[in-house]
Amino acid sequence: MKSKVAVVKTTPQSVLEDIEKALTLADVENSLKKDIPTILKVNITWHFYYPACSTTPWQLDGVAATLSKLGYKNLIPAQNRTVVINPKLGAENNHLDSVMRKHRLEFVYLYEPNVEWIHYHPKAKMLVLDKIFTDGIQIPKILIGKNAFHLPTLKTHVFTTITGAMKNAFGGLLNDNRHWTHSVIHEALVDLLRIQKEIHPGIFCLTDGTIAGNGAGPRIMEPQVKNYLLASSDSVAIDAIAAKMMGFEPMNLKFLRLAHELGLGNAKPEEIEIVGEDISNVNFHFKVKDTFASKGQKTIYWGRLKPFEHILLHSPIVPWSYVASRFYHDFFWYNIFGKTIARKFLNSDWGKLFESYK
Repeated sequence: MKSKVAVVKTTPQSVLEDIEKALTLADVENSLKKDIPTILKVNITWHFYYPACSTTPWQLDGVAATLSKLGYKNLIPAQNRTVVINPKLGAENNHLDSVMRKHRLEFVYLYEPNVEWIHYHPKAKMLVLDKIFTDGIQIPKILIGKNAFHLPTLKTHVFTTITGAMKNAFGGLLNDNRHWTHSVIHEALVDLLRIQKEIHPGIFCLTDGTIAGNGAGPRIMEPQVKNYLLASSDSVAIDAIAAKMMGFEPMNLKFLRLAHELGLGNAKPEEIEIVGEDISNVNFHFKVKDTFASKGQKTIYWGRLKPFEHILLHSPIVPWSYVASRFYHDFFWYNIFGKTIARKFLNSDWGKLFESYK
């Protein structure tokens, strides 16, 4: 069956209704069973508010409201952590906590001691994960047997060019050591999609492109108002259309090409049914930029330090690199540049909507 991606143009005044429209156009009821719980996999990329960076409150609000209206009873928002991100602070600063209270939902933080992680043995042949995690692939037990609903934003990424539905699983299915996969990140994302298709009866995604991120994603980007929503049950197809809208050729992105070639979804826009908006002439002309940290990481993953990768990633130096990243992003860049950019957007209509969720 041909993959379908819904693209809907929206405004701050109509976004909740437009999210319902996008989900309906993309046939959410045919994709997710109503008699099983649904994991709402939010994306908290930074514990500060920064436009285009993390799941927006209206995105989570609209999805929770629409699914509840359609008869989905058990919604479970979930989020993992990274070594440089505090997800609880991120949920508060991005006003996701207020959406939780509105819909009487409770976050499951996948890294907490009460969440059981189990060794999982994929039925499908893995490209890289079994070689990286030689002691076994561990995933949160709570995710097994439940629908997965991904809530990424439309933005660039220094390692994968774009980040979306496929990358969103990276922060849920793997533990704190997932940085070990960065040198083979494209193959790892394909492995994770294979695992998702084994453990989730249904997968769906709503990508928020109301404000999109260009440049050195996923954090220190140039946010741009674009007013788009994308929805699909095909993680590959929705990421392909997002890539095309941003100005990238989807089949040139390794993780999309691999997923397409392995039959995990469709990455060729000409073979995807796009419903809603006509985006044939849409091109944001986005470009990926590097940070000082990403340049160093790429030297280890793919450059002249590649022979020392294993030593460097498992050495006592690693914690100091996290400290350096936190210092640069949180204390230098955000205070010097990020706050000013965020304030500008808070004065816009989208910013006023964001503040209404306080």
